[in-house]
Amino acid sequence: MQTSILIIVFAPLLAAIVAGLGNRKLGNVPAKVITTGALFIACGFSWPIFLQFLGGDVPATVVPVLKWVQSGTMTFDWVLRVDTLTAIMLVVVTSVSALVHLYSWGYMSDDPDQPRFFAYLSLFTFAMLMLVTANNLVQMFFGWEGVGLASYLLIGFWFKKPSAGAAAIKAFVVNRVGDLGFMLGIFGTFLVFQTTSIPEILDAAPGMAGSTITFLGMRWDTMTILCLLLFVGAMGKSAQLGLHTWLPDAMEGPTPVSALIHAATMVTAGVFMVCRLSPMFEAAPAALTVVTIVGGATCFFAATIGTTQWDIKRVIAYSTCSQLGYMFFAAGVGAYGAAMFHLFTHAFFKALLFLGAGSVINAMHHEQDMRYYGGLRKQIPITFYAMLAGTLAITGVGIVGVAGFAGFYSKDAILEAAFASGTSAGNAAFWLGTVAALLTSFYSWRLLFLTFWGKPRWIESEHIQHTVHKTPEQAGEDTTGGYHPHESPIPMLIPLCVLSVGAVLAGAVFTHSFIEDESFWNGAIAFNEHLIHSMHEVPMWVKMSASIAMVIGFVVAWYGYIRKPSMPAAAAQQLGPIYRFIYRKWMFDELYDYVFVKPAFWLGRLFWKAGDEGTINRFGPDGAAWLVMRGSGLAARVQSGYLTSYALVMLLGLVAAITWVLF
Repeated sequence: MQTSILIIVFAPLLAAIVAGLGNRKLGNVPAKVITTGALFIACGFSWPIFLQFLGGDVPATVVPVLKWVQSGTMTFDWVLRVDTLTAIMLVVVTSVSALVHLYSWGYMSDDPDQPRFFAYLSLFTFAMLMLVTANNLVQMFFGWEGVGLASYLLIGFWFKKPSAGAAAIKAFVVNRVGDLGFMLGIFGTFLVFQTTSIPEILDAAPGMAGSTITFLGMRWDTMTILCLLLFVGAMGKSAQLGLHTWLPDAMEGPTPVSALIHAATMVTAGVFMVCRLSPMFEAAPAALTVVTIVGGATCFFAATIGTTQWDIKRVIAYSTCSQLGYMFFAAGVGAYGAAMFHLFTHAFFKALLFLGAGSVINAMHHEQDMRYYGGLRKQIPITFYAMLAGTLAITGVGIVGVAGFAGFYSKDAILEAAFASGTSAGNAAFWLGTVAALLTSFYSWRLLFLTFWGKPRWIESEHIQHTVHKTPEQAGEDTTGGYHPHESPIPMLIPLCVLSVGAVLAGAVFTHSFIEDESFWNGAIAFNEHLIHSMHEVPMWVKMSASIAMVIGFVVAWYGYIRKPSMPAAAAQQLGPIYRFIYRKWMFDELYDYVFVKPAFWLGRLFWKAGDEGTINRFGPDGAAWLVMRGSGLAARVQSGYLTSYALVMLLGLVAAITWVLF
């Protein structure tokens, strides 16, 4: 297994180095073959490891790589740790990344910088693998920052596009806010435990319950303050309420980037970190309450925004934000297995939805506004059925006790755990999650109906019509404006078909292992057997709540976008300010612009004009230059070139010297 682990982690790095350094000299096809081949090799080695852990009671494997740092009492090596939690993430990361690499063969086929793009994808995958195999917090932070860097490069890949550059900077800056909390959490953890080794910290964590530490001049519960600081990092990376604003804007990057980073890997790093450090959080009930509240609020908040967006990728982006909220409040109530199960199933159906959206965008000549879609299910049938599978999975279609799609099992388990926890925060999260399930069903079916049903509206899109070349005869004869949507190429369709299988079967196949089998986890997370028992005892209406919400959301979407298409516009007009408030994303961008951005620019201009130019330059470089210039002018006047003038100066100097000596 050790050799397999080394290949899984370092194959993407080697591929990224070769493709990145070779770039255009290497050529498009060799770069794509090397990077995609490396990811499929890593994926091929990951699944046997996962299936081995699926058997239960498999101990963790530790693979030393090299000695890293030793400074005083602080020492940590570069070590790869693989247990059940890591095995799950290896499968998720390598599977989705391999399929995204293959998908990009078709989606990015016309881009002139393909080697650079594929090198960035592989670099990102390596950084994520470093994060999930970390055996100490510093190594985790290395991967944590690595995915941040790679996401910046990928979101801003089309750097000549101003909105892409701005989105990349926004993602980088907002994540730095969260990373400050994560760094403080790591520093505090080392201060308390005198080690960065994750196994050692988790073993000692229960013994620190009830102790206090000084922070910001006050005494706090040690484990609470450490876990809250670490959770701030998770909020930034996983786009939770308050630090979520970067995620929708990150859709400016290529669609494969959205599927890789913002559906299956980077944004789940925060959930993974909380589950990895679950014994620490179990020793801090107050921190778990905060995690529950933030997760529940994010789940509801993002779902409301998804109901009003018209950009197909932004709808799915806010869906991602909402689903991450489910994962966090599952962890907050102690159902870490359910949180990881939803992470696992979500990776398949959300990557499927993003890649399906990319296929639609490709078919519609890069038009992303759903108002200019319609009637596409006959033109692009494979994409339609793939997105239908993803929609059935994310909305949680299924019958209790019989069968269902992937999201049916994982989402229902989270809601049952929240209700069974018996806490006020858990109860609030249950109701917020149930309402969010209704909204998720509505905006998911709304997306599907607007895209694949109804009359073709692409003839109304100025973008499509301006970019389609028509002969005069075609323009006169073709009532569709001369453009016909086309199915995506084979490299884009294969990942859709593979991910569809995961969206359909992943829930039913793995639900017992993730939720109920303690031997499967083998100590990788804090397993709450009492909570699992309580989940089975919840009333039937609790078990049915998500399904009922799903049906209501479907019916409303069907009535509004199929039966009576005039209803949504009338409802939006009737709601007025409420609709505009939700459509403008609860005004978070405007609020942050007023509170943070404008004061930062004002302060920057103050230091620039009054400080740098008005003070430092005026009395520093500019002042010195002025003195030199004036002094050189005076010296130039003295240097007249006449011998008599120099003799006079020498005489005056001699007289002055004699006078000083005598008197």
